Amino acid sequence: MTQVFRICSSLLLALVVFAILEVSSGVAKGDEPAARQSEPLILAHYMPWFESQEFSGKWGWHWTMNQFDPDAIGEDGHPKIASHYHPLAGLYDSNDPKLLECHVQQMKLAGFDGVIIDWYGTKDANDYAMLHRNTVHLIKHIRKAGMKYAICYEDQTLKHMVNQKTVRADDAVSVGKESFQWMDENWFGDPLYATIDGRPLLAVFGPQYFEKEQWSELRKGLRYQPAIYSLPHVQEKYGLDGVFGWAPAWGGKPIAFETWNGYLDQLYSREDPESYVAIAFPGFVDIYDVADVQATHGSIAHNDGKTMRHTFERALESKSPIVQIATWNDYGEGTMIEPTHENGYRDLEYLQSALLSDSDYSVADLRLPLAVYLARKKLKGDAERQAILDQASALITDGKCDEARGLLQQKKLRFLWENER
Repeated sequence: MTQVFRICSSLLLALVVFAILEVSSGVAKGDEPAARQSEPLILAHYMPWFESQEFSGKWGWHWTMNQFDPDAIGEDGHPKIASHYHPLAGLYDSNDPKLLECHVQQMKLAGFDGVIIDWYGTKDANDYAMLHRNTVHLIKHIRKAGMKYAICYEDQTLKHMVNQKTVRADDAVSVGKESFQWMDENWFGDPLYATIDGRPLLAVFGPQYFEKEQWSELRKGLRYQPAIYSLPHVQEKYGLDGVFGWAPAWGGKPIAFETWNGYLDQLYSREDPESYVAIAFPGFVDIYDVADVQATHGSIAHNDGKTMRHTFERALESKSPIVQIATWNDYGEGTMIEPTHENGYRDLEYLQSALLSDSDYSVADLRLPLAVYLARKKLKGDAERQAILDQASALITDGKCDEARGLLQQKKLRFLWENER
């Protein structure tokens, strides 16, 4: 086993060196932040729920699903995790500031405007406090990059807390109002919080607990009245302000193109483009049945990137003011677009080409954040070279990729590459 880990460590170092050398040879681009070329806001749906042994002292449920051992290496040479896919960044922790910075940088260099964060409220139950903490930390990096953000609220938290008897059913609305008031005081009034029709956008995954009349109660007394958008199939029942699309996987079987494209037809048939948030997704391949969590929802083939391209083009054609890309990193459902061993940079490169012009960020620039992140992990404890990498990362956040690349080519970093290759 020790030899296996030595081999994996050598491969990781080789990847770091190769990535940095590759980006250093990229075509030079301007140091000014890239100007967006498309009209709608492009927001990636983000899951802040991962925990790693290295950073948090344990492997979180979303890497293991109580079934997989990430310390073991599978026949494919990758850690055994609760996913069919493996991030190029390694098995990360959503509380790692260097990882959060890397993710935000990758989104910015791909031309995204910001993030929609999956959020479970402020109550300290289950892992909700951890998710809230990670969300707050992520938003700091989003703000630093000058990008936008919005929240996707999971009201199923109340269902679980009521079932677990940590919250009385009679108190559920009061607990929900605490979360709404927290958003109102800390997020809704932020100039970087994404709006639709002039109001803060609040997506709700469902709803799955609160009833129609309770949603009005949750909004009472707020300074900033959010526009609440639900999943399409329940909007009529709950009477909320609009809907957002999602990858329509159901029935436990592969979903044909005609079926999921028909779902998009129905979503985009609405007369008012501001009544819906458009959706783009790369596919859907969950691990739930293998993990023995539940039956699979079904699957939508990635089709070598064609599903991403088709859904994104349709989203732009829809004229919705917001396009949500679902998702950045839901590994359990196989909807992630962040770089993986299986798909590489395929989806990010496509989106960058669709959103930015040739004078903006390059494909080589896209690889800078991960190269720096992996080098920072490898050189933990080396204060001098960490300082150089920290400076480079700050430049990348500011969109100054040429300056970052030049810094990484300084003599000290060349010495590092030559001696640790």
